[in-house]
Order: sequence, then structure tokens, then C-alpha cells
Amino acid sequence: MTNPFLRPFVSQLKNFATLSDLEGLFPRREFELLKDAGFLQMPLLKDPFAFAPLQTRRLLDILKMIGSASLPAGRIYEGHVNALQLIDLFGSRSQKDFYFSEVFKNQSLFGVWNTQDGDGVKIKEAGNGQYLLEGSKNFCSGAGWIQWPLITGELILKGGGGWQICVIPAEKMKDVLVDSSAWKPLGMRASVSYKMNFSGIVLDQKDLIGPPDAYYRQPYFSGGAVRFAAVQLGAAEAILEETHQFLRENNRADDPFQKVRTAEIACLVETGNLWINRAADMTDAWIWSPEQNEKLTAYINMTRTVMNDLCLKSMQLSERSVGLRALMQPHPLERIHRDLTTYLKQPGPDAAMASVGNYVLGQKGISTLWK
Repeated sequence: MTNPFLRPFVSQLKNFATLSDLEGLFPRREFELLKDAGFLQMPLLKDPFAFAPLQTRRLLDILKMIGSASLPAGRIYEGHVNALQLIDLFGSRSQKDFYFSEVFKNQSLFGVWNTQDGDGVKIKEAGNGQYLLEGSKNFCSGAGWIQWPLITGELILKGGGGWQICVIPAEKMKDVLVDSSAWKPLGMRASVSYKMNFSGIVLDQKDLIGPPDAYYRQPYFSGGAVRFAAVQLGAAEAILEETHQFLRENNRADDPFQKVRTAEIACLVETGNLWINRAADMTDAWIWSPEQNEKLTAYINMTRTVMNDLCLKSMQLSERSVGLRALMQPHPLERIHRDLTTYLKQPGPDAAMASVGNYVLGQKGISTLWK
């Protein structure tokens, strides 16, 4: 649950989230609050510039806290953290110094945009160390507000290529075409996850991060799922809090059926916290051990799956307890329901569980599966 000292901060985030719950409205006030509190640079060390090591549990606690107040803000903040980690993993020393200093000096907001359709991004060699972009990305959360987005695309070279990470310089974002017409979601409206067309943008060699195909390197790619799972768990905690408050305020706390449902939600939330904390500890213990890559990937894929299921069940139990009021504005549960239902639609859920089964069945025994 939220640190008592941070409750006024979270309460203010919640108030802002209610105001931001409109189509086309970025959670500007929320991010002003996060910037003022130093959260944009929190994952980083300043001297030397680097991603703070062995801080996974602390980072997940912050993601959970933001998610408990605003899932759109949590989604965008998680993308910011993801981008900083990718730069730290695959960027050069000069790239880290430049981009991380942007966070400290200018409170710059980063993001990662990878999703695309048939008109996806191609990075074509243009000579003289330059590259021409063609194509679009979908579901670009924070569109129009992210100063330094990391995007991926097919790098086309004479001698090969691959799936390349690159950074769009802040000064070139004004030339990226924004298409908001298809963003008509059930929830997460304030994440402003628009389609962005990068055709015509020219990049330099210094804008490319890491070698081709670094983006999908494990355990970092699948391991990132623990971050969005933490944001989702924050929403489950908010569901418990709002249900608890409603039942007490409406003199329904003595109903035995309400007690059972509330107990079930409490069990689900505590289960989520146990999984998140264990995943955080395993990440810090195994992330730099290549021989543990498959194990860590499998464990985090289990974590994201458990989180998805317990969030769905928490919503269902809460709605049975509160009734129709939980699905009517301005009750907070109505917004949480819409946003969480949408945010739970993460890619590849079956593939995630298949990878777990593949790992488990590939072991000679199960007594030391997660040791």
C-alpha cells in the first residue's frame, strides 16, 4: 500500500486524473507534479550518468503508486523508464551522457514506440552517415508530449540490417505527422496513444542506439513486463481502497457476503504484491547472469499473467459489491474499470505462458525451478 508520507501526493494525482479523463487530453498536471517531485530522473544516477542498479523494488513501488492514481500517467511514466533503461543498456558513453543530462537539466520526457502495422517504420541508409525514415508507429503513448521518443524500425543496409532502436531528436518532432483519428478507446484516453508518421525524418549515426536486434534481447525485452504489471497492481490496490470506502460509507460493511468479497480482493492484492516483490528481487539477483536469462524471463512472464488474472477478478468482485454505481460517473471505480480493462490488453499473453511451459518442461526436475 502507499507510503503514508506520499498519500497527499497520490491524492493530488488522483484528482488530476479525474480532470484528465477526456479524449485528447494529456495528463499534463500529473506530469508537472511528477517532475516537481523528481520522478523523471529518479531511475538514474547523475555521476556518472547511468541507470541506478539494484533498485528494481523501489522502481516498481513508484510505478505501482502512480498506477493507483492514474493508469494513463503510469503507462507514460513506464515508457519513460523503459527508454532510459534501453539507452543505458545499449547506448554509447556519449549517448548516455547526452540523453541522461537532458532528463536532469530539462526534465525531458522519453518514451518507447514499437507497435506498428503493415506501414511500419523502415530506416534506410542515405549516405554520409545519415538514415531516412519511412513509415508509421501505432499506439504511441504520450504522442505530441514525449520530447525524445525511442522508436524501432527495420534497418535496411547493403550488407544486412535488422530491427534497430533509434531516437528521434526533440527538434525534429515538429515534423512528425500525428494522426489521432483512430484513438477511440474504452479507457486510457489520457494516454493519447496516437499514430505517428515518421516519413521524411533524417537521422544521423549518433541517433541509432545499439546494434540491430538489440531491442528484443532477453531477458530485458520480456523482463520489462514486470513494470507494466506493477502499474496494473496499483490499480488493483485502488479498487480495494475504493470498494472498502464505499461499503463503509454506505453502512454495508456488516453484510457477510460483502465481507467475503472484500477479503477475496484483499487476498488478490496481497498475492500481487508478493509476486511483484519476488520478481523484483529475482531481477536484481539474476539480470546480469546470462545463464539465468531463460529462468528470469519465465518468472516475469508468470508474474504478468498472474497480475492480469487478479486484476480482472478484483474488478469483477468490486462490481458485485458496489453494483451499478461502480460503472457510473463520477465514481472513481468507473474510470479505473475502463482504464484497467484497456491497459490489461498487453501483447502476446499466450506466448508469454508458452515460454513458461517451455522453460519448466525443459528442466530435469522442478525442485529448484526458481532457486
